[in-house]
Amino acid sequence: MQTIGWSQRLLRLEDFNEPRGAWFETGNATLNPTDEKKLTAVNGSGVFISEIGKTLNLVTKQTHGDLQVELDFMLSKGSNSGIYLQGRYEVQIFDSYGRQKPGSGDCGGIYARYDGKKTYEGIPPLVNATKKHGEWQHLFIKFKAPRFNSKGEKIKNALFKKVELNGILVQKNAEVTGPTASSLDNTEETKGPLMCQGDHGPIAYRAIKLKNR
Repeated sequence: MQTIGWSQRLLRLEDFNEPRGAWFETGNATLNPTDEKKLTAVNGSGVFISEIGKTLNLVTKQTHGDLQVELDFMLSKGSNSGIYLQGRYEVQIFDSYGRQKPGSGDCGGIYARYDGKKTYEGIPPLVNATKKHGEWQHLFIKFKAPRFNSKGEKIKNALFKKVELNGILVQKNAEVTGPTASSLDNTEETKGPLMCQGDHGPIAYRAIKLKNR
């Protein structure tokens, strides 16, 4: 894999590895008028959409360490996705509108880890800032990659310095001891790709901006 060579860049669909399953580029997305559990594409460009929601994950060709991510997303009713930093540490995206006590599996949560038997160490969002399904929502992530010494031993965990959902702070200095559930792999390294989850429900993304130092 290559290392990200940009200070800031707006992703295009070709920046993700093939195969990309049922993902395609369109101009906008709306709820299906006859079924709120589905999304419908509107002709044009600039929006990445999985109308069926049971397809491959989008994984960038290039990799990153420390990273700032900014993007918009839209969910259908009950849908589920996630943004994985380095392909390993997930900020959950979920149709959590109206939930009074959000957990780590709700929108803006840091998803739990999984040991093959049980989940543990998930971090709920500070507040539920989720909009209703069918609306565009905004996500901002400031991420610090894990650190390793000269022997390759980890000396600092990955850290979500800040996560904002729709302009509201939902995570601050959230430390992750290892890869969360459904990650690309369980090996922690200095770099890894950005991954957009596509196998849990209909989802659309637009204006994915990456910025690194």
